[in-house]
Amino acid sequence: MQLDQIIKIEFINANLLAKTKTEVLTELVNTLIQGGLKLNASLIVEILQQRENLGSTGIGDGVAIPHGKTSAIDDLIVAFGRSVEGIDYDSSDGKPVHLFFLLLAPENSAGQHLKVLAKISKMLKVANFRKTLLKAKSTGDLYKIIIDQDNTCIPY
Repeated sequence: MQLDQIIKIEFINANLLAKTKTEVLTELVNTLIQGGLKLNASLIVEILQQRENLGSTGIGDGVAIPHGKTSAIDDLIVAFGRSVEGIDYDSSDGKPVHLFFLLLAPENSAGQHLKVLAKISKMLKVANFRKTLLKAKSTGDLYKIIIDQDNTCIPY
């Protein structure tokens, strides 16, 4: 699955203001709602927090991939957020997180959900991709960088 099918430019927040893990999850969910999705923000944030309670989705190198499943959607959805300052997110390397890819999946989508998680994780292992996202000037630039990286990523 190509990311351009599940992320829209409206689902990108180039300047997260959050200072805590809960605030960033809320801000990313609100980005999806402002982008046109009909979601119960508090319910989705609770689903994401329950997943975080199992272990932080902060995977190191300034990156986190919070994710969860909900019956409130029919298709996979990805949001992206960038924090210039960085957020203490209980990451595996103990460093602040600057780049967030939020993945929401329908409850019955285990296979696709895992493939998209793996794809995003693989993309984020490319140091130049992370640096380019941090330096991007606009939401449009961020979207183009993400889609271009996805198109050059070798599929699983």
